[in-house]
Amino acid sequence: MHRMRFPETLGSQVSFTAIDFETADDGMDSACAVGLVRVDKGIIRERVVRLIRPPRPSFRNTDIHGISWEDVIGEPCFSKVWGEIQYLLDGTDMLVAHNARFDRTVLQACLQSSGLEVPDIPFSCTMKLARRVWRLYPTSLPDVCRYLNIGLTHHDPLSDAEACARIMIAAMDHTSRQELME
Repeated sequence: MHRMRFPETLGSQVSFTAIDFETADDGMDSACAVGLVRVDKGIIRERVVRLIRPPRPSFRNTDIHGISWEDVIGEPCFSKVWGEIQYLLDGTDMLVAHNARFDRTVLQACLQSSGLEVPDIPFSCTMKLARRVWRLYPTSLPDVCRYLNIGLTHHDPLSDAEACARIMIAAMDHTSRQELME
């Protein structure tokens, strides 16, 4: 695991990108949408959401996120989308996601199946963070958002990514450097 050193005042120095994927089917390479929120020094600087044409037209998760093959058939594949959005990771200290294991695995699978390099950037999980910082259980994204009074349209990738960003910003005010990382 990649360990990081943070400055003493976290919120005033840390830059991160919150990320959330929606997938079409059970394949981890089936990203059909991604939301990213860039945070610099505790301030949300940029929000991006993109639909992605996955490698297969099989959609099993439409009932979860509302995205279907018809919605993405004319969209670019992952490698093209990644080429347009990867700048949001430039200079960041970490990627942030709720249940980071899922989003990290989707990112790695999509990059590898596209023949692209996986960035050497650590992930922080806001689900685990909520357990450590606020002792919350259960820690689904809607539960944590309710506790922190963060608006959420669950399974909308931009809303989920922004919620993760806001959870991390709140955690930076309540925790030590070591507790921020997975």
